[in-house]
Amino acid sequence: MTETATTVRRTAPGGSGRPLTEAYDTALLDLDGVVYAGPDAIEHAVESLDAARAAGMRLAYVTNNASRPPRVVAEHLTELGVAAEPGDVINSAQAAARVVAEKVPAGAKVLVVGGAGLEEALAERGLVPVRTLAEEPLAVVQGFDPSVGWQHLAEASFAIQRGLPWVASNLDLTVPQARGIAPGNGTLVAAVRAATGVEPEVAGKPLPPMHRETVLRTGARRPLVVGDRLDTDIEGAFNGGVDSLLVFTGVTTPAQLLAAPAEHRPTYLSADLRGLLVPHSATVGQPDGGFGCGGWVAVVQDGELRLTATGEDRWDGLRALCAAAWTALDAGGEPVDGRKALAELGF
Repeated sequence: MTETATTVRRTAPGGSGRPLTEAYDTALLDLDGVVYAGPDAIEHAVESLDAARAAGMRLAYVTNNASRPPRVVAEHLTELGVAAEPGDVINSAQAAARVVAEKVPAGAKVLVVGGAGLEEALAERGLVPVRTLAEEPLAVVQGFDPSVGWQHLAEASFAIQRGLPWVASNLDLTVPQARGIAPGNGTLVAAVRAATGVEPEVAGKPLPPMHRETVLRTGARRPLVVGDRLDTDIEGAFNGGVDSLLVFTGVTTPAQLLAAPAEHRPTYLSADLRGLLVPHSATVGQPDGGFGCGGWVAVVQDGELRLTATGEDRWDGLRALCAAAWTALDAGGEPVDGRKALAELGF
């Protein structure tokens, strides 16, 4: 932990007088929307990760995407210029396979709705992946894969209606792609839920099985979760009691951050992965009830966020706005209108 960061209920973004590469020993990085979008690396990601590794920080890639085995993800990262080994990748398929293995006998067959990532994770646990109910599986596991279609969802529905336990790798409704935002595993899980009336047990972020899997596989002592999603990456860090860095290269917008409940508030925020390499300004309460950061001062007046002083770095301005907005929200108010203030910052 840093001298100013905390894992308790957060009312303002934290600060660190040291670069995050010095304050934490391991970065637990989400992939989609953080390191890459579809087949392409996100701007500044490769050089930032190289610099973080050179500074002594271990890099582990923790993703809710269960479609590809760790070795394939590691190969993709290496092709993009980010040196990675299969052991550096922890995915929700591995967490889901561990959950399934605790429910069925060793060597049991498991109906797979998903891709090779799930199949290899099950095999690692000594389980046998199958594709039809006729093969007499003892459980169902579902994860994202672009190949999943109606027949796969129907097969899962038939099995679940017979009472088989159902584990979902994650409930992400969307997945970032190079062309835009596409439906994710949560959307496909919703179809099976609607057909069966059954809720799955979920393994991925933000729930405890994924955090457990990550800790077991990385051995991190001072981890920092890095992600682009409030409801998976940041909430997962909150649930695990560890600090987090939110980057704005994926799905979250500054406006969504201002309205975030306690479990969705990151310790740090940055435009992109360059935020790992620098200190982070702390927010400070002001005598007028506002909050200052890097020269910016933000207050809530008449239900609206306002900037009453300006600084040089607009991200410091956003930190000040978050502190004012979160404090007002925790006082029992509704989310405040921050559109004008965000526009002043260029967001």
